Amino acid sequence: MESLKFTKMHGIGNDYVYLDCTASCPGNLENLARRISDRHTGVGGDGLVLILPSEIADFKMRIFNADGSEARMCGNASRCIGKYVYERGLTDRENITLETLSGVKYLTLSVDSDGKVESVTVDMGEPEFIPELIPVAADRNLAIPAEADGGEILEVNAVSMGNPHGVVFVDDLDAFGDRVLTAGPALENHPMWPDRANIEFAQVLSPSEIRMRVWERGSGETMACGTGACATAVAAAVTGRAGREATIRLLGGDLRIRWDEKSNHVFMTGPATIVFDGEYYL
Repeated sequence: MESLKFTKMHGIGNDYVYLDCTASCPGNLENLARRISDRHTGVGGDGLVLILPSEIADFKMRIFNADGSEARMCGNASRCIGKYVYERGLTDRENITLETLSGVKYLTLSVDSDGKVESVTVDMGEPEFIPELIPVAADRNLAIPAEADGGEILEVNAVSMGNPHGVVFVDDLDAFGDRVLTAGPALENHPMWPDRANIEFAQVLSPSEIRMRVWERGSGETMACGTGACATAVAAAVTGRAGREATIRLLGGDLRIRWDEKSNHVFMTGPATIVFDGEYYL
């Protein structure tokens, strides 16, 4: 029976199944992603990540959500790839370039004395605010009124960090509670988004601390979302709710986000964890 060797990894709870495709790659990836991501009959995860050779960078990433749709970018997966390629001996460099569908990203590894990657900082590039480039069908990107579950109108702040995000600020995330599970899919599939969107629900605790839950396009609620944390930090800064550096507290852990004023680039720092290796029978 044909099988695939895989590695299960997570970035503060945002878990994916990783395949080393530097030598060869399986086919029918959309179907494989759905099957292998199933938490009952597969390995289980928020999706499937392929580590591939690149002609323009050190490595290339392709990422498929749990529903089989292909994503353009994932910050948590980028950090995991940095840890994987270094600790598995695919590179000895601590500064790595990674090709994604949203362009080349730059990874800086923090390595301890035992050769283990403690954390990874990813240069996520510049945020995008122009509606047609996010893309969002609106005449502005901030405070867009959108009907959510039950007909309530929520204000959505649209930002792209290589993929579209809609950030909704709430007064009390605990009180908002499980509405994430209903307002999330309603806003993900709102007609304002030509290709759906990731939806973040955020509570600003202080100018440097934000709590967040995320409903990811194609995966549902996840423990964390790197690009979503970046979009939330940027939206909070743009609307005057926070400064340019903030700790984003997600269900799976914390990410440190810095929006550099000089370069306009967003830098995300956080851990990556190898959970286990295995063999998946096709």
